[in-house]
Amino acid sequence: MLFISLPELEAAINYWRNQSPSVGDALELCPEVSALAKPYAILIIQGAQRLAVDNLDSKALAAWNTYLSNVHKNIDSP
Repeated sequence: MLFISLPELEAAINYWRNQSPSVGDALELCPEVSALAKPYAILIIQGAQRLAVDNLDSKALAAWNTYLSNVHKNIDSP
């Protein structure tokens, strides 16, 4: 089983916040940050340090996988 640590989840949220900053008077979050916010809140409330990837819903999983792909692409680029 694969896990996401709290710092990894925070990094993914920050990545998406930099890609799509909050907009409008209400400072609405982009869909990816919104999707990752719930698992983040669960970790904080439970005082946990990691979350099983299997526990992510489809939107959060898509945001997580896209984040991983983009980060690894940037690391591998010269």
